[in-house]
Amino acid sequence: MLDFQVGYFTLILICLISSILVSNLYKSFRVKSRLPPTPFCLPIIGHLYLLTPSIHQALDKLSKRHGPVFRLYVGSTPCVVASTPDSAKAILKTNENVFLDRPQNSVQNYLSYGYKGLAFTRYGSYWKFLKKIMMSELLNGKTLDLLSPVRQDEINQFIKYISQKAKDGSFVELESELMKLSSNSILRMCMSKRPSEDDGSTDITKIVSEAAELLGKFNISDHIWFCKNLDLQGFGKRSEDIRRRFDTLMETIITDHEVARKQKKREAKDLLKILLHISEDENMDTKLSQENIKAFVLDILIAGTDTSAITIEWALAELINHPNIMKKAVEEIDQVIGKNRLIQESDIPNLPFLQAIVKESLRLHPTIPLIPRSSTQDCTVGGYHIPANTTTLVNVWSLG
Repeated sequence: MLDFQVGYFTLILICLISSILVSNLYKSFRVKSRLPPTPFCLPIIGHLYLLTPSIHQALDKLSKRHGPVFRLYVGSTPCVVASTPDSAKAILKTNENVFLDRPQNSVQNYLSYGYKGLAFTRYGSYWKFLKKIMMSELLNGKTLDLLSPVRQDEINQFIKYISQKAKDGSFVELESELMKLSSNSILRMCMSKRPSEDDGSTDITKIVSEAAELLGKFNISDHIWFCKNLDLQGFGKRSEDIRRRFDTLMETIITDHEVARKQKKREAKDLLKILLHISEDENMDTKLSQENIKAFVLDILIAGTDTSAITIEWALAELINHPNIMKKAVEEIDQVIGKNRLIQESDIPNLPFLQAIVKESLRLHPTIPLIPRSSTQDCTVGGYHIPANTTTLVNVWSLG
């Protein structure tokens, strides 16, 4: 009788274990079957063979073949690409709390002083603190109005230079001049400095340009697992050199600002002065260190320099290629502003056609063609299962 009971319970136990295993296998199969479609994948490099230098255009072509949501492996890094308004909405709005973080890499880590700036830090209390500072102190209407004369002065100097070249019949390299315009404006708004050989601020412009270029590079060490600790492309050395030079210049500028504040010199307000004042505020829940300030300033310089210049350049190129649109824009400006003065920022609300040109330029040539995000937990996008820790790319260029 005892042997029968033991055999009976053993049979029940085997049945239970079998049912659990079958159930888990079925769930695993269902999850895998609900993953987004993917092209043929090669060992080690994944789908890198499908990507061209214009990655957003390559991804757009793949979306036409594999659908609005598809999966790629960039080396060993799993990625999901979204290419339609509905899939973008699912990531950026419906599942907003899942995709709050940005993918991180070794160059970002080093140039942001260990993710101490706003651009690359993980979502949390520190990110909220930095965003609050950005919106309430740096980008509020009062601060922007206060710095308006700086922007207008740089625009006036740019127009005078272009006008003089036109009178002389001389050639103008517009790309470099637009870069000077944007870098001068951002640098003066950040630290009240116009690039000059004497104080080394021209080096800041070079450093920012090099940092922006390096952040946009594909680093093999971040995506091929056995190359993780190897600096095959020299990006680690370049990052160290950029940060060392930026540190040296920023420490000099911060010291000058602190000396001027202690001597109570009346100087123009800038973003660095605002950050230094916040760092000394005892009532702040989170304290800003010098590294926090440096990372924050570098974020602003990188985000506002190349992007602004390239966008303006594309807009002008489109206007040159569409002379009828250029003519209408000139007619609107002549009607509203007249021919006796330059446009001011306060005139923009009265120039709807010019606003439409800017929006159309951003649609055709988005400043950031791919919005990267990282999933913090499992979720569903477009009916597909997206596992946690998946890099997600919203193809803004495809949406436009």
